[in-house]
Amino acid sequence: MGRPLSLWADTAGDPEPARPPLPGSTDVDVVIVGAGYTGLWTAYYLAAADPSLRIVVLEARTAGFGASGRNGGWCSALFPASAAALAALPGSSRDRAVAMHRAMTASVKEVGRVTVAEGIDCHYHKGGTVVLARSTTQWARAQQKVAAARSWGRDDLRLLDRRETAEHVRATSVLGSTYTPHCAAIHPLRLARGLAAAVQRRGVTIHENTPVTVLEPGRAITPYGVVRADLVVRATEGFTPRLPGYRRAVAPVYSLMVATEPLSDTVWDQIGLADRPTFSDYRHLIVYGQRTADGRLAFGGRGAPYHYGSRTRPGYDDEPGVHAALRDTVRDLFGLSDVRFTHAWGGPLGIPRDWCASVGLDRGTGLAWAGGYVGDGVSTTNLAGRTLTDLVLRRDTELVRLPWVGHRSRRWEPEPLRWLGVNAGLRAMTLADTEERITRRDSRIARLMAPLLGAGRRPAGA
Repeated sequence: MGRPLSLWADTAGDPEPARPPLPGSTDVDVVIVGAGYTGLWTAYYLAAADPSLRIVVLEARTAGFGASGRNGGWCSALFPASAAALAALPGSSRDRAVAMHRAMTASVKEVGRVTVAEGIDCHYHKGGTVVLARSTTQWARAQQKVAAARSWGRDDLRLLDRRETAEHVRATSVLGSTYTPHCAAIHPLRLARGLAAAVQRRGVTIHENTPVTVLEPGRAITPYGVVRADLVVRATEGFTPRLPGYRRAVAPVYSLMVATEPLSDTVWDQIGLADRPTFSDYRHLIVYGQRTADGRLAFGGRGAPYHYGSRTRPGYDDEPGVHAALRDTVRDLFGLSDVRFTHAWGGPLGIPRDWCASVGLDRGTGLAWAGGYVGDGVSTTNLAGRTLTDLVLRRDTELVRLPWVGHRSRRWEPEPLRWLGVNAGLRAMTLADTEERITRRDSRIARLMAPLLGAGRRPAGA
């Protein structure tokens, strides 16, 4: 049935020695709240650019504890908002939206470069992404996605027929697929731990088991003391609503995963995935998977409920019904009847009201932020870290002119409207897939819900 411990935690090697909590109040140049990917990448690039900076990272649990260490391991060029949505942002343009995609594809490569430079064994392998079309409506959506990419001058998303798809992955009921080379499969917790070690080698101090209870201009308050700093960086993603004043900044929605035992060569001959492309399909309810370096299928998806008041608790990582549905989906995708699953886990990700991630620095208050990745954060956090570094150091670069810089999503509605709206949207995507199976036509439910759920999105890897 699975174990509460994630596959990544079970296969990341021996845990690192615990980093001590904050010993007392202190003064630094930069304090970063959160030791997930956003906080670690920001510390990494800031310390490299200016070794004289005194940088402290505060983490409520351990480095990589949240989504950074639990996600689906897609280091992709996906961004949660569509190109059209980015181009429509105030001060943006078509050229800036195109530049955003270029920056995302470069970020996939940059993550790989750093893993080599820092000796981080996170099983990085750039095999691309295959998104399967397994019905006529899904095949039509695949064609529309490729046509939309072409309209933005992109030729990096290709339409594959049934035979070409089988060269990457052999699944059931496949009519075709789309393929992009801009994705690497990784072991997410190994990347988080490796980054934390690299950050420390650059002179940054990480204090674990140090929750921040109040975040204000010039200081982060913890039970163990106050860290005063010229710059305060909020890098808390799905846990942001725990901070006073940020309850409605993002909606923490849980994404859940399962993993199989290591599969035999015979089974892999049946499935394919020899070059370890990440994979999904064109259903409305997001699913995502990868072949791990140790020969397992790791597979995840949405479907878990949003919890009233933006609550996040360890018990929410386990949703037996959703985990069972994910196992059934794996069996259906690959025609596997007797595969054994060994792990089941989950964790919260952060969804802003307009489904558009953002990064920025308010010089008036000294508060900086990045987040709202909607599950597309493995490479986007790297871009955020480099962008924040340029903003802090007042560098005039292409990164600081990207459309997501300085964007502020409006707040989510107060409860109970937030609970009703988010869960209605999640339920609607399941109903949309059922509607399409029955009618064999594009879902009217999905069209109606698109403005709420981020039109133009494709599967995410967290």
